This record gives sequence, structure tokens and C-alpha cells, in this order.
Amino acid sequence: MDSQKEALQRIITTLANKNEELHNFIDTLSHSLAGVQVNSSQVVSDLEEEFDTLFSILDEMKESMTNTIKQEQARKSHELQNQLTQSTNALESAEELLEFANNALHMKDEDEFAKAAKQIKDRVTMAPAFRLTMKPKATDSMTHLMVDFSQERQLLQNLIFLPVPRAPEIEVQDCLVVDNTVTVVWRMPVEDNKIDHYILEYRKTNHEGLPRVKDERCWEVVDNIKTTEHTLTGLKFDSRYMNFRARACNKAAAGDYSDPVTLETKAFNFSFESASSHLNLKVEDGSVEWDPQGGKGLESKIKGKENKGSAHLANLKNMSRSGTPSPKRASTARSPAVRGGRDRFTGESYTVLGDTSMDCGQHYWEVKALKDCKSYSIGVACRNLGKFDQLGKTNTSWCIHINNWLQTSFAAKHNNKAKSLDVAVPEWIGVYCDLDGGQLSFYNAESKQLLHTFKTKFSQPVVPAFMVWCGGLSLSTGLQVPSAVRSFQKTENGIGGSNSSLNSMAQ
Repeated sequence: MDSQKEALQRIITTLANKNEELHNFIDTLSHSLAGVQVNSSQVVSDLEEEFDTLFSILDEMKESMTNTIKQEQARKSHELQNQLTQSTNALESAEELLEFANNALHMKDEDEFAKAAKQIKDRVTMAPAFRLTMKPKATDSMTHLMVDFSQERQLLQNLIFLPVPRAPEIEVQDCLVVDNTVTVVWRMPVEDNKIDHYILEYRKTNHEGLPRVKDERCWEVVDNIKTTEHTLTGLKFDSRYMNFRARACNKAAAGDYSDPVTLETKAFNFSFESASSHLNLKVEDGSVEWDPQGGKGLESKIKGKENKGSAHLANLKNMSRSGTPSPKRASTARSPAVRGGRDRFTGESYTVLGDTSMDCGQHYWEVKALKDCKSYSIGVACRNLGKFDQLGKTNTSWCIHINNWLQTSFAAKHNNKAKSLDVAVPEWIGVYCDLDGGQLSFYNAESKQLLHTFKTKFSQPVVPAFMVWCGGLSLSTGLQVPSAVRSFQKTENGIGGSNSSLNSMAQ
């Protein structure tokens, strides 16, 4: 019976996965079908616009060349008309002079003949007919303005759609996900020397397998990539996977997208859990700050709930005025239930926990103290950390503690034991927790210098834990375990020079 149920459960799981795959494929087909309609209308519109532009250019060229012919016609006509008018006038003058000369031949009077002959001679010398150029200033030929569009016609007849680059192929085996960077590598199926650049698109997702059309996040674009690989840096891995696709572009058009690929980008993500924080800690996204006024809002509630609560109020006010009160002055009576009942009133108990527990695997996060922070601790603790417990003073909490009050001290703490650390306090501290290997290590996040390592066996889940007084902490999560840390853990087995005195067993 049980084996049949298990077999049926496997069948149900397989069918559910197949149904989800089919839904995704149907969405893809529907999206592609709609895209065909939209994109076809767009390319038709673009084609009409290109032809209209071409027609407009041809009309402009026709008008310009026609005007050139008309201008040449007007010029030649003007030249020839002037010559024709001058020649006509010269002919009339020559005919008149010819007639006068013929008449002079018949004159009987010698004096009149001599006078007429002199006039004729003078007039011939000045006659327009002898001053005209007998060559036309323009010809009737217009062959220099003829055109031959045979090559252009051939070009027009050879018009084709743009040679669009083929879709690249992403080489999944060559892609690399490390140190919160992703290197994507692709190749062209055939060599194409016309490619000008590539476009890479990516988006985060929590769905394994082929990218979904209807995903909660949009594609982000990296343009103008000149090589067949690209590295995205400074990523926060706050999703389990990332989808990638690429396309090639020439000077004219962009080609089709490559088949999308999915790469795993799993990392440890958590936030400060406000329900676990002390009243005097103000928790916001990615940061926590000590607020000395944070508990004053409960004074009226405490007065109304407990007539004998004057000691609590005095202690609460004293805490707000003086910062970290002595544990000896702290009240052990239970305050009203606020933020999950984890109110604390003891020195160094201004704690807040992470909202995500760890029970296996390797995890990494980084913490930065805000400027002028007087005292803070960074580490891990079991969920059962008591409301008056201080980090590093129980057998279920491990931390490094930095105290900048009066004089600077830097120590590793566990089970009420402290080990002074003779290293500089870095700006960003990296925390590496290996629950499988039983290690908790602290690093200079920038240089990856090992600060301290606890060797222990975690017998129950732990959560990130923090203490802050007179200042604040900034948190960076969604980080992979840095490759430098992994390498160090492999070569050194996680044992540093300052570890041995605090090695322990978790209870």
C-alpha cells in the first residue's frame, strides 16, 4: 500500500511538472503568435515608410533634374534668340546698303557718285553684318542632360530584405557563476563579419528550467557588447536563478534572440527580524540602529498594567539616558509582550536576529558598522537565545565583539569566554558559516584576510545574530561564498592561529 502511494505520488509530481511545462509552452506559443501579428504589422509599416521615402527622393530628384533641363533650355534659347535678332537687324541693314550701292552705280553726276561711294564705303566698314560672329553661341543638342538609370534600375530590382544576423548560441558549459558575478559566453553558428555588436538580456527568477513568458520580472539590457562574452558584476543573488539571452546586431538590424538559458544563482538571503529585536533597536531594510528613545512609548502601558512597575520604569528611563546599563541594575520582571516577547533590559543585550535559519550548507554575508558605532557584535545563535542572553556568553551563540567605547577592543566570544584578536577591525566583515563542516569564520570582506574561526558541531539550526549599542549596522546579503574563502577553507581546513582556545561543541 505504501509503495503504491509512493509510486502514485511520483506520478502525480511528474504530471504536475508536465502540466506546468505545458502551461509555460502554451504561454510561449500564444506570446509568439501575438508577436507575429504585431511584428508583421510593424515591418509592413516600416516597409511602406521606406518606399515612401524612396518615392519622395525620386520625386525630388526628378524635379531637380527637370529644372536643370529647363534652365539649360532657357539659356540656349536666350543666346540663340539674341543672335537671331542681331542677325536679322544686320541683314536688313545690309540689304538697304546693297540697294543704295546698286542705285549709286547708275548716277550720272560724278560729284554725287563720289559722295555716294564714300558713304557706302564708310557704311560697309561699320556695317553689323561684318561685325557678327557667324557661329551659333549654342547648339540645339541636349544630349549632355540625358540620363541612364540602368544601374539604378538594376539596384532597385535587386532590393531584398536586410541580411539579419543569425541567433547566437549560448555556451552553457563555458558560463561561470562565481563571486556574485556571472560570465555569459556565446558563439555564432556561422562566421559573420558584418556583426557590429551584441545585446545581452537577463532577468532574475525563482523558476527552474526554460524562462517563462509571464515572469514577475522584466528583462534588463546590456547593449553594445563587442565580444562574444560578457561579465555582470556586483550582482545581488536574491533569486534562485537568472535567465539569459543574446542577439547579434549589424549596422542595419538586430537578429533573433538566442535560445534562453537558466543559470543557478542561489545565495543566502535574510533580513533583520524586527520581532526579535530589542525595543531600543530600530530595524529597517538592510540596517539596524540603536535608538535610545525606542522604549519610552511603553511607559504608560507599564504603569497601567503593573502598579508595582516603578522599578521597571526607572530602569527603562535609566537605560535611555545612560546607554548600556549594568546587568545588576536590570529588572528581571517580565515586560508586556512586544516584538515576540524578546524585550531586553540588560547590558550588551541589544540584540536582533536574522529572519532565516540555517541547518545545512555553506552561507556567507557581510556586515558594516555605521560611523562612530560604540559597540557591536556579529555572529550566529540558536533560536532559543534567551531574552536576557548576551551574544557570546552562552553555549549556543558565537560572535566577534568590537568595543569602541573609551578604548578599542576586538575579541571572539563563545560560552562566556573571550579571545582577544590582534588584528585591525575592517570596515566590512564577512561571515562564513559552514554547518556541514562545523565552522564559523570571520573575514576582512575586502582583503579576505581571516580574522577568526570557531570550530564546532552545530546540532541544531542557527540564525545570524547581532548586537549594537550607540550606533548601527548595515547588512549585505544575497552573496555567494567568495572563491577566495572557499580556497582558504580547503587549504587551511578553516583553522586560524587564534582559534584553538574557543573550539567548542554546540549543545
